[in-house]
This record gives sequence, C-alpha cells and structure tokens, in this order.
Amino acid sequence: MTKFVTYYRVSTAKQGKSGLGLESQKHTTKNYIKRVAGEEVESYTDIESGSKDNRPELQKALRKCRLTGATLLIAKLDRLSRNRRFLMDLQDSSITFVCCDMPEANNFTVGLLACLADYERELISERTKAALQAAKARGVTLGNPNLALVRNTDTTAATAALISKAKARNDELQQVISEIRSDTDTELTLREIANKLNDAGYTTSRGGQFHATSVNRVMAA
Repeated sequence: MTKFVTYYRVSTAKQGKSGLGLESQKHTTKNYIKRVAGEEVESYTDIESGSKDNRPELQKALRKCRLTGATLLIAKLDRLSRNRRFLMDLQDSSITFVCCDMPEANNFTVGLLACLADYERELISERTKAALQAAKARGVTLGNPNLALVRNTDTTAATAALISKAKARNDELQQVISEIRSDTDTELTLREIANKLNDAGYTTSRGGQFHATSVNRVMAA
C-alpha cells in the first residue's frame, strides 16, 4: 500500500479561514488515494504565495517524505510550486510526488529533459565502445600505459558527500524528535521516542525500525 503525505496551499488568510480552495483540494486528493488504494499518513497546509518555496509546512511535508519514504501528493501542480528550478531540484531528490490533476507530471516526467540527456550519453557510450572494438580488431593496443600510476582513485569528495547527507538526515530527525518531546508534558525515554517515530512512519537510514540505541545515536550525532 502506497503511503501519501498530502500538501495543500491557499494564497490568502481569507481562503484559509473559509476553506475556499482547501475543500476542493482535499476532495481531489482523498478521491485519488481511494482510487489507488493508498493511505494518507500526514497532511500539511500553507497559507502562502506560490512564488515562495521556503514555506514552513511545505518543508515539513518534504521532510516527512524524506524520512519515511512516503509519496508527496498534491491536488494541482501550482499548489506545490511555479518555480522550475525548485521542481527540478525536487526531481533530483529522493522524494516521489504525484499531482492529482496531472498524474503524468510527477518527479519522472518533470525530469524528461534530463532523461533525454542521459539517453544521449548512452548513445555516445555505445558509439565509443564500437569504435574501441574496431580499433582493437585492427591491432591497436588499448588501455592506459600509466594505469598503475592512477589506479588509486581519490574518493575524498564522495566520502564527504556521504557524510554531509548523513548529517543532514540526522539534523532533520533531531528536529522531529524535538517536536515529539515538546508535545508531551513528561520526559520520554529513548524507547518511547523510538515507538513514536515508528508509529509516525519514520525509518532509519537503512529503512528499519527505530530502537532506543538508534534514537540515542541520532540524538548524540
């Protein structure tokens, strides 16, 4: 069963108070979830202009999707963003999103041009392989004669990127834990925090359930 995080946006406080626009969006997303036999795990609403991408509830919705693997669901594409760069960055992220009014305008088709570029690179690779095979057939010696000197590849940048990604995920989890703790009047144990994270659909970086030890590692990071 696909899990969905729904996101709604209206432009004015008047629309937010009256429900104008929101009711229509909610009706659309609920019908979509019912049609695909999915499940809504969380819902977020912003009263902001569509030109602003740093909306607080949108950021919470994206965080929820990143940390749980849920799909972001919106009624209309313009409820999410009108900014092409934002949509392309979203396409490059690990978040899957679906627009009810344009199901084909998901995170795959937004990156259609990128896919075409990848296809072109594949064609170039195939042409290069064919040329090398033809050269080898003519007796040309292939390969780098100085391969031994360059065999040890510097992985510093890749390692730094992995560390940065892990830190960003821990930072977001720490925010969630802080919100969980602030919602209760009593001090929660690590096991209780782990249970609340699991109940809310959050997972560890390996996709497993949280335990007291894994919560402690996140909090100490």
